[in-house]
Amino acid sequence: MGSYVPSTGAQREEMLRAVGVNSTRDLFRDVPEQMLLTEPLHIPDGMSELEVSRVMTAMAAENRVYGTVLRGAGAYDHYIPSIVKYIPAKEEFLTAYTPYQAEMSQGLLQSIFEYQTMICELTGMDVSNASVYDGATAAAEAAAMCRDRKRRVTLISGAAHPDTINTVRTYCYGTGDELRVVPVKDGKTDMAALRELLTPDVASFYVQQPNFFGQLEDAEALGQLVHEAGALYVMGCNPIALAIMKTPRDCGADIAVGEGQPLGLPMGCGGPYLGYMATTDKHMRKLPGRIVGETTDAEGRRAYVLSLQAREQHIRREKASSNICSNEALCALTAGLYMAAMGPEGMAQAAEQSMAKAHYLAQGLCAIDGVELLYTGAYFHEFATRMPKREEVLFALAEGDILGGLPVGEDGVLWCATEKVSKEQLDKAVSIVKEVLAK
Repeated sequence: MGSYVPSTGAQREEMLRAVGVNSTRDLFRDVPEQMLLTEPLHIPDGMSELEVSRVMTAMAAENRVYGTVLRGAGAYDHYIPSIVKYIPAKEEFLTAYTPYQAEMSQGLLQSIFEYQTMICELTGMDVSNASVYDGATAAAEAAAMCRDRKRRVTLISGAAHPDTINTVRTYCYGTGDELRVVPVKDGKTDMAALRELLTPDVASFYVQQPNFFGQLEDAEALGQLVHEAGALYVMGCNPIALAIMKTPRDCGADIAVGEGQPLGLPMGCGGPYLGYMATTDKHMRKLPGRIVGETTDAEGRRAYVLSLQAREQHIRREKASSNICSNEALCALTAGLYMAAMGPEGMAQAAEQSMAKAHYLAQGLCAIDGVELLYTGAYFHEFATRMPKREEVLFALAEGDILGGLPVGEDGVLWCATEKVSKEQLDKAVSIVKEVLAK
């Protein structure tokens, strides 16, 4: 079997002599002895391409793909137009990396610029970056944007996605800052508790809209409360919901973030996804990651360039507060294609159908004895119910080729419906639940 090391033995010897050492061990003499391998790694013998293909096919066959998906909780099964899958697979985009050389990357830079423009239209904000790694990262980066010398405390709603809360907590731990979680009341952020927690050292408050339980928060009232305390307001929004709901800007948000997976990215074991970030002109110099700007070249032709990378480690070195610059934006390209293909009307239809079908499913489930909504507030396309015999119900649904909702709490299930689910599929799910609970 060949070597993965591209240089020859003679070339490596020449390089060692050039830097003034006799051996590779001398080159890495700062590595402690106890950290060195004393025996070869236990790696299986190499295989042919055919053998590898067989192994990978067998592994993939262990995955189960459900015909009906009634689970969301951060990843959503929306319809993806064919063009959205085709264009990102083109070599020009698929193999592209960070476009530092603008003269060689105009196509990629234009795609990012168009993505940023559409995100700004969706959120109502003035400027967007070229995305970050996922929605949780976006929330954490937004919290970092808000902190200053006097205000170091971050508040986050307890009704946000648990992964988002944990990611923000990790970021705060790394910088020695404090995270306080605002309690939940009736499935939403407790306004009274938030008011008490908004002390003078609070930099920002993050709320998810809709929240983890599918509930619609009173976003405008929350924003007003936060601003009265002198803090900044961050909203994490489902981008599909934004097609029919008030924009974060209209709700008073200073920064809008969220998980971009619903924008044309398939559910794939957790990724790759993207986190969108957008803000007002006032805060754009603190925005992490790449921002593509439009300009003209020496001959007056339209051109695109990277600009305003004020927080990145390759610009600020040891003073950097972010490291997002290597995000190649392929997922952002996909999201931009989705928004362009769907258009405002298509996205609004997807949102309206998702909400209508979620309410239809909730109505059917709650007509069954023993099933009731956990929270009675308004919701988008997710809702939580109490569910007797929860494990039996979810098992029976799985046997019927349906991925049921996510277990929450002691006896709750978090359900989701999107435009992809038909009335017949919803009726089948309700029928299975009814049959199990009737036993």
